[in-house]
Amino acid sequence: MGVQIITDSGCDLPQHIIDELEINMLPLVVTIHSHEEYDRKTIQPLQLYNQMREGAAPKTSQVPPLLVKEAFQKCAETETPCVYITLSSGLSGTFQTAELMRQEVLEEYPHANISVIDSQCASLGFGLVVYQAAKAAKEGKNLEEVINTANYYLSHTEHIFTVDDLEYLLRGGRVSRTAAVMGSLLKIKPVLHMKEGKLYPIEKIRGKKKVFGRMIELMKERGTSFEDQIIGISHADDQEAANALKEMIKAETGCEQIMISMIGCAIGSHAGPGTIAMFFLTKPYSDA
Repeated sequence: MGVQIITDSGCDLPQHIIDELEINMLPLVVTIHSHEEYDRKTIQPLQLYNQMREGAAPKTSQVPPLLVKEAFQKCAETETPCVYITLSSGLSGTFQTAELMRQEVLEEYPHANISVIDSQCASLGFGLVVYQAAKAAKEGKNLEEVINTANYYLSHTEHIFTVDDLEYLLRGGRVSRTAAVMGSLLKIKPVLHMKEGKLYPIEKIRGKKKVFGRMIELMKERGTSFEDQIIGISHADDQEAANALKEMIKAETGCEQIMISMIGCAIGSHAGPGTIAMFFLTKPYSDA
């Protein structure tokens, strides 16, 4: 039996890749107007962003434990080795829950081969880790090789992103009210990154065009061999900006493999409409 890759909707991978690589994607939960919804199952990103623009303040929670346990049990029953790659434990409790469910299933199926990996990544940065692990599984790599692939990518993936409106980060407690108001008045766009699985600001830039230029500067400072890797771009309902960033990246780096995806409800609930993020490797996998 091949290795089954399990993940959650915080990975923001396009649905055609989920289907093609037979990834089992479990939904994170979004609560909006007091209703619980399953990310990309009972609520789609565009629905969420439209409601947020009208003032809705969604909250998110981890994948329901029962769904995780059922996914592990199915693999145990069919003697299929599986790897669950989760959204960063710095942003979600899903990794801890998955570990607990793993232990419960192993009590019933002691010989089951179940692994859980904390991606320490988010959005399509997380998605590219899952994508490469799933590709390895599809190619017939064994469990150890699949895990090694995932660990390499999560260790060398950089996230650089900006948000369109600081109000959404304010709601999530990421910035102060004063910073949000001043940022809006001065058209300041924060540039942020992921470090040790959590979000941290890098600097503040005035104007969207300047932000993209600075993001690419940071990418060129931190990354290498762009022509030998896939660069990811995710956006929260701003395809035009994502396309513009793609063309800038191609012109500056020569990279032709650029994956664009919509940010899902789990990440978008906190970042807000108009968020743009890009993801790249600091060292290409061929150098491993």
